[in-house]
Amino acid sequence: MIANTLNKPNGAPTFRTGDERLVKLTASAALKVSTLLTKQGRPKGVLRVAVVGGGCSGLQYKMDLQDGPANRDILVETAGVRVVVDPKSALYVTGSELDYVDALDGGFKVKNPNAATSCSCGESFSA
Repeated sequence: MIANTLNKPNGAPTFRTGDERLVKLTASAALKVSTLLTKQGRPKGVLRVAVVGGGCSGLQYKMDLQDGPANRDILVETAGVRVVVDPKSALYVTGSELDYVDALDGGFKVKNPNAATSCSCGESFSA
């Protein structure tokens, strides 16, 4: 199941636990995210993957490093990294793979099976 377990520790945000069918990181992306979290002093932090309006195709990805999941998030552990996705964004990113390419035109790249079209930069899409 993509998201199944409800976690409700005392006083902490309520979030669900999902699996890699929601979002998956390649080894390269996981290494980069782990390195960035460590540099920021958040070795137990999370990568937030969200979809927001904008970009040349209508929707764009937003990624951020945070201390932990927020209320209603779905938490996925993939390649040793904790990734959180809000329920609305989960509708758009289900089945996606996040890769990291270390090159001049590189960076994080999202392979999204739900994207009907995407722009040439790979940072925005339409569903």
